[in-house]
Amino acid sequence: MSYMPSIPPHDIEAQLAEHDNKSILRFITCGSVDDGKSTLIGRLLYDAKLIFEDQLANLRRVGAANGNEIDLALLLDGLEAEREQGITIDVAYRYFATPKRKFIVADTPGHEEYTRNMVTGASTADLAIILIDSRQGILQQTRRHSYIASLLGIRHVVLAVNKIDLVDFRRQVFDEIATDYLAFARELGFVSIQPIPISARYGDNVISASVNTPWYKGLALLEYLETVDLDPPAKERPFRFPVQLVMRPNADFRGYAGQVASGHISVGDPVVIAKSGQRSTVKEIVTYAGNREAAGEGEAVTLVLADEVDVSRGNMLVPAAAQPYVADQFQAHVIWLDESPMFPGRSYILRTETDSVNATVTTLKHQVNINSLVREAAKSLQMNEIGVCNISTQSPIAFDAYKDNRATGNFIFVDRVTNATVGAGMIDFPLRRADNVHWHALEVNKSARSAMKNQRPAVLWFTGLSGSGKSTIANTLDRILHARGKHTYLLDGDNVRHGLNRDLGFTDEDRVENIRRVAEVAKLMADAGLIVLVSFISPFRDERRMARELMEEGEFIEIFVDTPIDECARRDPKGLYEKAFAGKIANFTGVSSLYEAPENPDLHLKTVEEDRVALALKIEAFLDQWMEEK
Repeated sequence: MSYMPSIPPHDIEAQLAEHDNKSILRFITCGSVDDGKSTLIGRLLYDAKLIFEDQLANLRRVGAANGNEIDLALLLDGLEAEREQGITIDVAYRYFATPKRKFIVADTPGHEEYTRNMVTGASTADLAIILIDSRQGILQQTRRHSYIASLLGIRHVVLAVNKIDLVDFRRQVFDEIATDYLAFARELGFVSIQPIPISARYGDNVISASVNTPWYKGLALLEYLETVDLDPPAKERPFRFPVQLVMRPNADFRGYAGQVASGHISVGDPVVIAKSGQRSTVKEIVTYAGNREAAGEGEAVTLVLADEVDVSRGNMLVPAAAQPYVADQFQAHVIWLDESPMFPGRSYILRTETDSVNATVTTLKHQVNINSLVREAAKSLQMNEIGVCNISTQSPIAFDAYKDNRATGNFIFVDRVTNATVGAGMIDFPLRRADNVHWHALEVNKSARSAMKNQRPAVLWFTGLSGSGKSTIANTLDRILHARGKHTYLLDGDNVRHGLNRDLGFTDEDRVENIRRVAEVAKLMADAGLIVLVSFISPFRDERRMARELMEEGEFIEIFVDTPIDECARRDPKGLYEKAFAGKIANFTGVSSLYEAPENPDLHLKTVEEDRVALALKIEAFLDQWMEEK
């Protein structure tokens, strides 16, 4: 690496001190597929002589083996799959420095399926280099990445119009692309947008002005990155310390470990525990290297408080004068990252920097059209779509608006089964109506109602295909239990759709909402001390799991009424299968819509082998044993 000038030995300490005091620019490269993101950064490092000799030798070996020249993209495409396919899959981070500034660059993938990785890279960046192929112009992925960069708080953009050599360095092509992009990005809130014509392959306008573009009078890319003014230092953000771990090595020490998300803290400063409002002061600031008098943003420390207070992982230590929001309902922008769509009413795990709670999207207010930025009505979010949602969490979380604090205003959605990250969100604001809704203490509770009925409440959830026999078996069981003096109620899918759910259709989105409402009703009936029989197709495992988790532990019994679809079609009590197979009924479960059979039901009934009375008696025996065990 020879871009840095040689340093006389007696000046090393001074140069190191100067190096430490340089500003840091964090930036990403993004854009559509094959726009040349990895090649651009490779060219920048190569021309600026910022590549180690062993790296350069390896590139030459790889190129020679393939009979090609040096492929500069390989500096960043390190995964075998990336090299085989010639694409970027994961985020590649590189650190480098010039005499004027230090840089951390995140090279992000352009393929739509890897948008989640672009979101990761953009979450900490100050500037985005958005590449556009001169031959292609602005593409949908260009717009998507630009909008995501804006959402994630990036305020400076370099519009790198790449492969300008392939259009003969024509100024008209560059001007048209720049004009189109500036018109599109007008509403995205960027502070600065700098278009630069570039040939990443040959180095035109990468580190110095190119003779091939005499009409371009601006700075080359590296020159611009070295001199671009970042946002002026704003007033320091309030102190935020999300607690990651409670440290108890012995009975004499209790500390709270984490990283200062913003602001600073000193020994003796007063703090408030965000969720409880309890107050204390900082007694010690402990680090691996010894105690400190103060700590600032980005530093990992352990805080010891002067008082014994209740603080656990997921809580936050904050100043009394500038506390975060604490709420269980808020609005957020959500980027959906999973192949399975996001449906309002479905339950996910919501994770902030240190907290983790169950959460539900209560309302999808609108989806953002990436091409026009117009807000459009939608019932679900598909992969890589962006929407504005109202979200409800099972318990309150502490947060700031994302625009005020990136670290404490973001979250991810995690699938409850696969543990995969399925969405990313930026919190806009709490919903004030949450302050007006509280649980009202009731003097007559579930135990009292159950004791009066001399029974334990339970929810028996019958699931299976249409025509499997769910309603018939449930109705037979209801008669048996009623004859024994049990207090029951049967919620049947068809009957409920005549009233409570008459406004719902049979799309996946409506099916999710259908089960959410019925589960809430079943919960209220169980609270009344009833044995509730619920007979619904309920095709999705996520919603059946949600229903189980609404009830108290051990109160929910999932009964899989297992009947082969051929047998269901043979019975066809309502003539629906004939119409579904003929294409006259859309979204019919088992034919044109998915049914996810239970993997571990509490009771598995096979209707081909036994009649409805025998099956109902089997459930009765199971219920009696279950009651005794509970």
